Amino acid sequence: MTRQYFGTDGIRGTVGQAPITPDFVLRLAHAVGRVLRRTEERPTVLIGKDTRISGYMLEAALVAGFTAAGVDVFLTGPLPTPGVAYLTRALRLSAGVVISASHNPYHDNGIKFFSAQGKKLPDDVELAIEAAIDGEQKCVGSRELGKAKRIDDAAGRYIEFCKSTFSQALSLRGCKIVVDAAHGAAYQIAPAVFHELGAEVVSVGCHPDGLNINQGVGATHPETLVAAVQTHGADYGVALDGDADRLLMVDDSGRLFNGDELVYLLAQDRMAQGLPVPGVAGTLMTNMAIESALTRHGIELVRTKVGDRYVLEALQQRNWQIGGESSGHILVLDKHSTGDGIISALQVLQAVVRSGRSMTELLAGVELFPQTLINVRMHTGTDWKGLPGLQAAIACAERALGQNGRVLIRPSGTEPVLRVMVEASDPQQSRQWAEQIAEQVPRSSEH
Repeated sequence: MTRQYFGTDGIRGTVGQAPITPDFVLRLAHAVGRVLRRTEERPTVLIGKDTRISGYMLEAALVAGFTAAGVDVFLTGPLPTPGVAYLTRALRLSAGVVISASHNPYHDNGIKFFSAQGKKLPDDVELAIEAAIDGEQKCVGSRELGKAKRIDDAAGRYIEFCKSTFSQALSLRGCKIVVDAAHGAAYQIAPAVFHELGAEVVSVGCHPDGLNINQGVGATHPETLVAAVQTHGADYGVALDGDADRLLMVDDSGRLFNGDELVYLLAQDRMAQGLPVPGVAGTLMTNMAIESALTRHGIELVRTKVGDRYVLEALQQRNWQIGGESSGHILVLDKHSTGDGIISALQVLQAVVRSGRSMTELLAGVELFPQTLINVRMHTGTDWKGLPGLQAAIACAERALGQNGRVLIRPSGTEPVLRVMVEASDPQQSRQWAEQIAEQVPRSSEH
């Protein structure tokens, strides 16, 4: 059965346009509540959000839908997506809900869910919810209505959990770290975590106003972090996205490290400790240089479709621990059940402190192939596979690149965007072919 509403990371779109409207979100919550009540008499769900102004509206709609279905609700206020996953599991709740559009601008928002185990919902549950959305929306009797209350110490609980993943034998004393929270959900939490582990913290992107999330800051605008690290003479920089499940890092030279490099660094750190690393999960976007470096160490790389849910599935199927995406979604499953930007940064910094070597030194011999990624906004429903000019341009690029590069074309799972990626040993070729291919896609003038 094809999903109508759920993408690779929940339900996402422009606020005020279907499906991100109060009436739909109310129906969605009611549907989720009815599905939960099939197996539990009195479910309780946790609702967290990022800092978008629309979060208040959508939170109210979710509360109305859940309570009308006879489901109790805990509210956390602004909390990173992985924080919601953690608290859902720690408090033994029925499900967790996050109101966020992650790295998207403020005028977008979304709803995503976690199971009682703090993991993304299985496909069959998402399909059951979709089937229930269009069903009868009947409010339970007054005696059965759910209650809603706020958890006052949600942020503190999550801060302590993050710190618990960093070795007690180590500290960040003597480290100056710039933390860019993208004016998002981690704006109070992330600086506190690094400070409490001993670091001197410079905060960037920690002043949300409801409209500035991801605006010129965070993992989608790493140039801000690079500049801040150099301005403040910091040792490291940490950039998160709006819901803090994505991570990019910078060292004292201003070098930017993407998710591929950080995943490799974590795998290498485990090998240095004598721990088994049978394999790593990446995606179709994972750089060819990372695959080659892992292979040299006898570590298998499994590529999945793009999306951290697919990386997670691959890790769980093989009982592996480490995986991620070049965009900065990193999974360390013996530390958390989902991708967590703060915890991933702590694992990297722990490797650096423990080894006494810089990030650049730990990545010696790994030189990424140049990649050019162009995001082309299409009209919703565009049949890009049926565009003759596009297919001809792809075929031409593949012939020219041969074994020295590759072409990857894929639609976004969260917005009407076609992603054109060309990887080549020659950066000029990478850029040239990506531009030629992108020119063949009819563009939408929407945001």
